[in-house]
Amino acid sequence: MQKFSIILPVKNGGDYVKECVYSILNQTYKDFNVLVLDNNSNDGTKEWLYTLIDDRIQIFTSNTSLSIEENWNRILALKKNEFITLIGHDDILHSDYLQEMVNLINQYPDASLYQTQFNYINSYGELIRPCKQIPHKLSSLELMSLILKREIDINGTGYMMRSFHYDELNGIPSYPNLLFADFELWVNMTQFSYMVTSPKACFSYRIHQSMTTVSSDQKFQDAFIRLLKYLLEKKTTHLEFKSVINLYLPDFIMVYAKSISHRILRTPLSKRNKVTVEHWVEKCQNITNELFEKKKAPILRDDWSIKISLWIDGSVILRNLFLLYKKVFPKPLF
Repeated sequence: MQKFSIILPVKNGGDYVKECVYSILNQTYKDFNVLVLDNNSNDGTKEWLYTLIDDRIQIFTSNTSLSIEENWNRILALKKNEFITLIGHDDILHSDYLQEMVNLINQYPDASLYQTQFNYINSYGELIRPCKQIPHKLSSLELMSLILKREIDINGTGYMMRSFHYDELNGIPSYPNLLFADFELWVNMTQFSYMVTSPKACFSYRIHQSMTTVSSDQKFQDAFIRLLKYLLEKKTTHLEFKSVINLYLPDFIMVYAKSISHRILRTPLSKRNKVTVEHWVEKCQNITNELFEKKKAPILRDDWSIKISLWIDGSVILRNLFLLYKKVFPKPLF
């Protein structure tokens, strides 16, 4: 029989962590433990966790507040079972999740990454939509292609892997706020062998309305630049990725360059740490030029919405008028 460790990092989980933990303990397959990494919670989460009477639960506390990267990095030091999965404290495992993992592992014992389909839910647990259908079997190259084409939904919850593979990769990469860290981890994990996905939806991933404002613009920018540097390293050291990166990365860069430009524009100058759209576009263009031969690199300033963002942000009057407009009409304008 396989034994699993379900790893739950948490910081002030409130009622969400209760729903999450109960969903874990309610698994039909019982051979697992739960390793909880409490990040100095001060909302009663830690105290509630200690009221749970279940030998499968192990709680690892921190007496100081850690960054999300530091808390997740503690996973490396844990004594883990053969297979591990990570879960956000507001996500939910369906009762058949572990049993479906057992089925996949028995059918594909040489795979290095296992997953199921899943649902997106809102703050109230209501269905938003199913995930984009994940193909049954993927190589690392195929996985990267789908991510760059934005034809697959990825996140940090639901993936099952071997503990020694996770440790060999030195855990989840320490991207700022772990943004884009799952992209790198899952591609690297799949390079050990391949990824296999069940056709069943066996967990729910929660999206909050305020989710886009949780991470600062600066951390979002830094995380995206780190991702591009990772892809540059992959392109130069693993030549099998070169054609995929050359083909699909330009559109991927343009989408996020525009998105981050708009995030910056929606933020008052006093809260941006002196970052302007001009600074961001130049920074992103420099790493883009490294990724491609000069003549083939996408020119970010050629995109009309980035041009408009640069124009508005370059004028104090237009910038302030835009911020006033967004207070009244928060939906995207361009």
